[in-house]
Amino acid sequence: MARTATLLVCLLLAITSVVSALDVHGRIQWNDLCPNFGALGASKVLLDAGRLSATVTQNGTFLMRDVVPGTYVLSVSSHDYIFDQLRLEVSDLDSPPKVWSYVLGTPLVSQSSVTLPYPVTFMARHKYKYFVPHESFNLMGMFQNPMMLIAVLTGVMMLGMPYLLKTLDPQMLEEVKDRHASLNGNSNSGQNGHKKSELSMLLNSDEEPKSSSVARLQAGTSPQPRNRSKANKRR
Repeated sequence: MARTATLLVCLLLAITSVVSALDVHGRIQWNDLCPNFGALGASKVLLDAGRLSATVTQNGTFLMRDVVPGTYVLSVSSHDYIFDQLRLEVSDLDSPPKVWSYVLGTPLVSQSSVTLPYPVTFMARHKYKYFVPHESFNLMGMFQNPMMLIAVLTGVMMLGMPYLLKTLDPQMLEEVKDRHASLNGNSNSGQNGHKKSELSMLLNSDEEPKSSSVARLQAGTSPQPRNRSKANKRR
């Protein structure tokens, strides 16, 4: 008797769970981006990222069975296409589910004033780009590079400088040459003075340890003959 009672309770629970669940119908609407099932490929419609799933058939329809009352997020898992996500609300078995558009990251509690028709309809919005074609040679893009612009300007200045000097007056040209020579002389004199100061510092640094070592040697060797003379006298 106890076993039969438990079996009856289990059957009643199973029946009530099946009766309280709803089958959700929907389809994929073909467009220019995704015209047919051949372009779509094997895809699935997921409820709450895989809690329940339904396979998309060749005519674009799907059927998700045994959806209990609640609020869910419907999405399409496709290899090549991106679909909008929808919010599905199943309240009871007497009325069809309500469908709203859903933005990822927004709370499920907030409801939009615009509802979407039922059965659920998905449409491809974008296509994944797994391979980016290699860019061809672009001459304008090369000249937009700042380093290339600097190199071109430097070359133009080097080529145009002789012609610019020819257009100058002889007096102005002599002044430019004198200034250039004076600048070179100042730079050379500064470099020579710096080198001389470095050499003098090195020589001074070398002379200091030599003088100190000589003084130490003199201080160490001078008392030795005196001690020897005293020792000879004692003998």
